[in-house]
Amino acid sequence: MTDVARKPSLSDPSLYINRELSWLGFNNRVLEQARDERHPLLERLRFVAISETNLDEFFMIRVAGLQQQVASELPNPVPDGMTPEEQISRIHDHTEEFFDERRRILNRELLPALEKEGIRMVPHSKVRAAERRELRERFVRDILPILTPLAIDPAHPFPHISNLSLNLLVVIGDAGRRVMARIKVPTTIDRFMRLADEDRGPGEKPEMRFVRVEEVISANLDELFPGKDVVASYVFQVTRNADFVIEEDEAADLLQAIEDELEGRWFGQSVRLVVSDEMPDDLRDWLAGNLKLHENSVFASPHPIGLADVAELTHIERSDLLYPPITPRVPSEIRSARSITQAIRNGDILIYHPYDSFSPVVDFVRAAANDPGVLAIKQTLYRVGSNSPIVETLSEARDEQTQVAVLVELKARFDEEPNITWARQLEARGVHVAYGIVGLKTHAKISLVVRREGSGLRRYVHLGTGNYNPGTARIYTDFSYFTDDPKLAEDGSDLFNYLTGYSEQEEHQELLVAPLTMRESIVRLIEEQTEKAKGGEHASITCKTNSLTDPQIIELLYEASQAGVKIDLIVRSICCLRPGVEAVSENIRVVSLVGRFLEHARIFAFSNGDDEKIYLGSADLMQRNLDRRVETAFPLREKRHREKVRRLLDLQLADNANGWELGPDGTFERLHPKVGEEQVDSQAILLEEGF
Repeated sequence: MTDVARKPSLSDPSLYINRELSWLGFNNRVLEQARDERHPLLERLRFVAISETNLDEFFMIRVAGLQQQVASELPNPVPDGMTPEEQISRIHDHTEEFFDERRRILNRELLPALEKEGIRMVPHSKVRAAERRELRERFVRDILPILTPLAIDPAHPFPHISNLSLNLLVVIGDAGRRVMARIKVPTTIDRFMRLADEDRGPGEKPEMRFVRVEEVISANLDELFPGKDVVASYVFQVTRNADFVIEEDEAADLLQAIEDELEGRWFGQSVRLVVSDEMPDDLRDWLAGNLKLHENSVFASPHPIGLADVAELTHIERSDLLYPPITPRVPSEIRSARSITQAIRNGDILIYHPYDSFSPVVDFVRAAANDPGVLAIKQTLYRVGSNSPIVETLSEARDEQTQVAVLVELKARFDEEPNITWARQLEARGVHVAYGIVGLKTHAKISLVVRREGSGLRRYVHLGTGNYNPGTARIYTDFSYFTDDPKLAEDGSDLFNYLTGYSEQEEHQELLVAPLTMRESIVRLIEEQTEKAKGGEHASITCKTNSLTDPQIIELLYEASQAGVKIDLIVRSICCLRPGVEAVSENIRVVSLVGRFLEHARIFAFSNGDDEKIYLGSADLMQRNLDRRVETAFPLREKRHREKVRRLLDLQLADNANGWELGPDGTFERLHPKVGEEQVDSQAILLEEGF
């Protein structure tokens, strides 16, 4: 048999896992953390909320896009060959299974465990009569005034249901006919109303008791509809398309255009309807018809629905049921220096959050803002959060001697509003604010400081894999790299000229920049390892990334595997590559790490040993990152840093506590220590020993 006959085409759809189904598998791994008793109890509850929020956003963006593809009747082939209709059908089946599993985890595991700890969910029907009277008083005083019942009949058209709002569909008997009304549960009140604590006996903490607000509203509907016969009420939630497209080259004011689009986000096309499973089929169909939803976009779930709100319960006064706080380290080379700039002059600095503190990043910008020798500060901002010390510092830095230029990415999905607020604040302080390049999101993480030293200028650079956000830096794993290397500094200046001006600079000395050179550079690095293997040399590739979906990169990895390159991939969420396929990917291993911290850093390592090349960066191996975003990846120039990152990769590849391994069938199996093996928890080890 010839090689051609034996080896399948590397573009064969059977070699690719569907992107959407792969993401749903990742969300299953998140939900599975709610069952893991290594996590404190309220943190397990938080994983339920995270998985629910993830799924909400998946429908708002990904499923909305699939539905638009179906409506347009235009072909949009994916490498795995599934049609949009097939994907929507599979997503529906998976979501029903997800709701079933979530209910089982909540009702059979978490709620009983919470009760043992003195935290109890009390159905309104089980609340004592005296407490029901008290709840009614609270309802009349605090809730009733802000409710707005909307009748639905020939004189009152079906109302708009805002995105992800919790609603009651109320059935009312009126003069022998059935009429409907909708009540929106206000987001300004807690979802879980706290009852009076109850004593549990000597040495026990008092029992905290909660009742769901929608049950309280439902039990007091006679206050809203006096004199009417309230037959029943049912809870439901609508998810809407939250994506939007801005024609940037036609928008005279990009900031205003995005503000206008944001106002419409909550009024987008309906994508999903979730109803309590008590709702009769005829009412389900009636709601779906008014929302113009197909039956495979309707889901019935037991109470409670809208479980993203259970995150509220992680804020109660039970620190013993949460992760103990960590104290991130400040590296000795920073602590021992007089200033952050002196520390950088002493040698490049590599730190790994959250095990290492994010404070040096804030201090880097703050020191520059207060340094009379600094002539310019240039900064990219993607997701900075609502309380940003970095943005506040940049706002205060501009004076007659210091030029401050900030690239604010307004299209950072779900962070558009805070970014608009920061952009306006920076502009009001006289900061030069730019919004990047038409048609591209700026996802690169870079800060550049230009300082006068002696008779010349020196440039200091911070490069990162994560956002300039101290909040997420406590729960996302990311690298920060400080350097004054002239080549990287010059590349940084060229990049900012590309972002804020009309520079056509396409070549860089050290940085890999998307969409300019990053793809071709990664392709070349993979091909180099393939040629080494073909020549009989040892060759290896290790990549750590959030997602791997790019067909060209996957095909090149298949070719490398066929040539004998040893390939280890740490892919947190979406992986469209199918490992372990005979004659194609037998040399490829794929693992996913899901634990206390969100694995967010990107590492690209080629070969292993003295000639190893390692790049850290902001980009995933996806078409959107390599072709439609401004991204950076930077080389680790010093052997000591490459060795630290290699030890990290080896530790994470050995993780049998947070690790899951992808099989050729496209499913991840959780890793466990084999007989005689010790458990390896990479996150716990790094917390104890440091990076």
